[in-house]
Formats: sequence, C-alpha cells, structure tokens
Amino acid sequence: MERKRQCGFTLIELMITVAIIGILAAIAYPSYQQYVIRGHRSAAQSQMMDIANRQQQYLLANRSYASKTQLEASGYALPSDVSSHYSYDITLGTGSMPTYTITFDSTGAQASDGDLTLNSEGVKGPTGKW
Repeated sequence: MERKRQCGFTLIELMITVAIIGILAAIAYPSYQQYVIRGHRSAAQSQMMDIANRQQQYLLANRSYASKTQLEASGYALPSDVSSHYSYDITLGTGSMPTYTITFDSTGAQASDGDLTLNSEGVKGPTGKW
C-alpha cells in the first residue's frame, strides 16, 4: 500500500502566523487611535474657525460679538460628528473693546487629547495642537 502525501499547514506554521498578526495588530492599533483623535481635533478646529468667521460677521452687523445663545438663535448648530466629541462655549469680554474666547471641551474618548481655545485676537491654544 502506498502512502499519500498530506497537504496543508502544520500547527507550528499556523501558530507563527497568528503570532505575527498579533504583533502587527499591537503596533498598528495605537497608531490608528491617534489618527482618529487627530481627525476629530481637525474637525473641531474647522468648526472653531467657522464660529470665528460668524463672530466677525456678527461684529460688523451689530458692533458686538455673539454669545452662544445668539449664535444658535441665528441658525448655527455644531455638527454631530463634532458634538459627539466636543462641547463648546463662547465667553464674551467685558472691556470697552469687544472680545470673545471660543472653548471646545473634549469629551469621551477625545478627552485624552485635551481642550481647544481660540480668541478674538486669533490666539489658538494649546499651541502644540494647532
């Protein structure tokens, strides 16, 4: 009787393959998470710039900056992809010159990235995030 040669992978070959895939996944997943966080931050920064543009338009029309309530009454709403990761507030200055500060507070998984600020003078914070 003649023996047939068996084809396939040995258990050792399969274990080595699974180990390699595990190592690659352990390296790639944290990088992917940071990529996602940077993407959410970029979307928030874009919305902050949009709010700043709206503030300038409001200043030209009304000689003062808009509060968050006034901004939302004029039809502005934070997009859902940003509002799921950030909440925002607008603080108006009390001096003789009108000023504002936009603050985006990070929430949920985005909280590890920190908060963002932008004021009427164009100062962005924290500097390492812009």
